[in-house]
Amino acid sequence: MEPNPPIPIEMYYTFTCPNCKIMSRMLDEILPKFGDKFVVHKHHANAPLNMIRTMKLGIHAVPALLIDHKVVYRSVPKKEDLIAKLCSY
Repeated sequence: MEPNPPIPIEMYYTFTCPNCKIMSRMLDEILPKFGDKFVVHKHHANAPLNMIRTMKLGIHAVPALLIDHKVVYRSVPKKEDLIAKLCSY
């Protein structure tokens, strides 16, 4: 039996956003508890290719978090809410 591929998590951020730093630290703290279940990609929202992607996804503010290619959070969630959401996958 083949193991399931990791579920992608994408975080869109900017360098000057204080809430983005909070979410990034939260992900760095929480995700090791899930082992290899998730893979995280952090994207700078102001980079040209990422700007196009954020427009297509309807993301107008950061931080934004996508889990399994779906926008789940458009702001910093409570830590407990994020853990519950990740457990649901």
